[in-house]
Amino acid sequence: GGKPERLTPTRFFIGCAVSPFKRYERELVPQYFKLIRKIATGAQWVITQLGYDMRKYHEVKLFLAARGMPQIPIIGNVYLLTRTIARLFHTGKLPGCVVSEELMALCDKYGAGPDRGRKFFIELAAKQLAVLKGLGFSAGYLGGLNKPETFGEIMEQLTTFSEDDWKLFLREIQFALPDEFFFFEHDPETGMSSPDRINRQYLESLKRPGRSRHVTLGYRLSRLVHRLLFTRDRGLWGLARRLYARWARKPQLPITARTLYKIEQFSKFMMYGCQDCGDCSLPDCAYVCPKRWCSKCGRNGPCGGSADGRCELQDKECLWAIVYERLKAYGETESMLQGPPVVYNAELAHTSSWANTYLDRDHHRPRESNPPDKDQT
Repeated sequence: GGKPERLTPTRFFIGCAVSPFKRYERELVPQYFKLIRKIATGAQWVITQLGYDMRKYHEVKLFLAARGMPQIPIIGNVYLLTRTIARLFHTGKLPGCVVSEELMALCDKYGAGPDRGRKFFIELAAKQLAVLKGLGFSAGYLGGLNKPETFGEIMEQLTTFSEDDWKLFLREIQFALPDEFFFFEHDPETGMSSPDRINRQYLESLKRPGRSRHVTLGYRLSRLVHRLLFTRDRGLWGLARRLYARWARKPQLPITARTLYKIEQFSKFMMYGCQDCGDCSLPDCAYVCPKRWCSKCGRNGPCGGSADGRCELQDKECLWAIVYERLKAYGETESMLQGPPVVYNAELAHTSSWANTYLDRDHHRPRESNPPDKDQT
């Protein structure tokens, strides 16, 4: 029964995460494209996933600089290992956390010692922090600490390093996976990635993409149908829009519209496993249904949990790895996550997505246009 009170506006310092520790191009590049989208929609700083390859940390900084955003603060995520935790990361059971065979061998070696590897693990964390500072990261986030004194030990270890030791540590802490993809060429003189040389094989593959089993006849047909029927102000768009608008004004949906909805449901289920969500993201996801294929129904790019291109929750390929390969075949990877984020309208579930697109009810509606009247939905 009290009086309403207006609180002082809060100013949030919005950040986002990125996972550069991905093995394959089809995983890593979508991570970077999603990072750009996050920044474009308001993220003011970036924190990495934890990892143990300092060259991959460096590449996040290089990628943002190459995209004209060198000013974005980056926090490096450093996790204090133990032999037990290293084994957990090594199994791949903790999504996104990678410990390679080489690093695991070192963890087993030192973990079998009298101190269970404590000295080695503290020194490793301190070295990572030193490299992050040397690379110009804004901060390091230190995780895996159970006791305050452990933090003090790591900080004390840091004070024992000389100013340029981080350059040696950078070469030392590069525990990549076999055949791991790097966005930038390796610089043998520094041990880092070269800031002005993007991976040559990657650039060449953009010009002449290899064959992909995901670029199917069904995908090619879907692109053709979309150009003819669902590309705004082109092809048969205008005619279809007028028909659906006329049907929407009638007191009862005519049999023609109801029949088309049945055809839509059947054809999209057979081709894509459509879940009849009513706010279709097939064009956003290279005609892979996110509600059917992605365990998290992710419509705005990959999460950080995939491993070797496969989903963290189910034994299947990551949706966004498939999307990337399909778009790469058409030279469209740069556009895969452009534009505003997709916000699914759950009120449209079990209604015609074709009608919702033509009548500007779904997320494809131009942002400058007004939403439709309630009596038309």
